This record gives sequence, structure tokens and C-alpha cells, in this order.
Amino acid sequence: MEQYIKHKIRSKNIGTIIGWVLFGIIAAIALVLLLGFGIMWLWNWLMPELFGLTTIGYWQAIGLFVLAKVLFGSFGGDSSSKKKKKEKSFANKNENECRDFSKWKQYDQFWKEEGENAYNSFINRTSEEKE
Repeated sequence: MEQYIKHKIRSKNIGTIIGWVLFGIIAAIALVLLLGFGIMWLWNWLMPELFGLTTIGYWQAIGLFVLAKVLFGSFGGDSSSKKKKKEKSFANKNENECRDFSKWKQYDQFWKEEGENAYNSFINRTSEEKE
């Protein structure tokens, strides 16, 4: 992976790399500005009228966002994508197993031959444990 990144960076000229870095910095600043003003606007629109709280300023809105992220969630990272990959692979595994209907014939035959007796013995065991 590291070689791939080095190869991709070497194929770009320095102006392109600096351009992308500047674009990323400007995009991050714009996102923070919009987020702060959005939180401030929502707070000042809802909270004073609903709960009788005072209005807040821009930096208080940013502080409120940071506090909420610290208390209720992380700042992103890789853990959520790993969790999604695990859930997706688990779901695909179960889908493939559920699509294999050849086992159903064996299940039906088992239930006809032994299932009713096995179920009744299970019920008897659980009722004895409760007593």
C-alpha cells in the first residue's frame, strides 16, 4: 500500500499536490464555518422558544459541537468502516447459507422422524428445571 501511495504521489507534479492540500484546508475551514453557523442558527431558533434558554454565539456553537462529539461520539476514524465491513461480510455469509434450500428437505425429514420427540423432551426438561 505504501508503494502504491508513493507511486501515485510521484506521478503528480508539485503544483497539483499543493493545490489539493490547499483545497482540503479550505474545504475543512468552510465545513467548520458552516457547521458552527448551522448549530448556532438551530440553537437560537429552537432552544429559547422551547426551553427558555439564552441564545448562543458562533464560538459557543462550535464548543457545543465539540462537547457533543466528546460525550456522544467519536470524530470519525476507521472503526466504523471496519464494523460496516464485518456486518456486510456477515450478512453476505448468512444470505448464501439461507439460499441453500437443499438442507430444507433434510430438515423436513428430521422433523417428521425425530423433531416432535426432541421438542417434547426439551419442553419436559425446561418444565422440570423450573420446578
